[in-house]
Amino acid sequence: MPERKRICSLRVNGELREVAIAETATLLEVLRYELGLTGSKQGCDEGDCGACTVLVDGRPTLACLSLAVTLEGREITTIEGLAGPDGLHPVQEAFDEHGAAQCGFCTPGMIMSAKALLDRRPDADADEVREALSGNLCRCTGYVKIVDAVLDAGKRVQGGR
Repeated sequence: MPERKRICSLRVNGELREVAIAETATLLEVLRYELGLTGSKQGCDEGDCGACTVLVDGRPTLACLSLAVTLEGREITTIEGLAGPDGLHPVQEAFDEHGAAQCGFCTPGMIMSAKALLDRRPDADADEVREALSGNLCRCTGYVKIVDAVLDAGKRVQGGR
């Protein structure tokens, strides 16, 4: 027997999207396979790696562990919705300029976690950055360039560059 679907209205990147989804569908599945937003990566599917991190009402959220139907009426921001009409978000710019992405698989989740931190604390120090990114795993880097990029982005957000 096929799983029952329902129409779900999700606000994704500022746009209201209606989609027929299974009640057990995760936000990650809906974003990637129903809405075509593939920036959030499907890594471990267990909440361990952070590759699927998106923002829900401005807070970092693991899309692989979140049921999509529970997010109606909430604001969901993915990496695709981060850049604005004037260009990349300061975190995206800093990641690029500091060479903080190697293979790039973890980068969207890292950037979303960093944005959430800098929205709360643009003057965060290195320890706070490490803590905020502790749920995002990277197998390619030693995290030094990532932390440097987030610290630089904090200065940009504050108007220092």
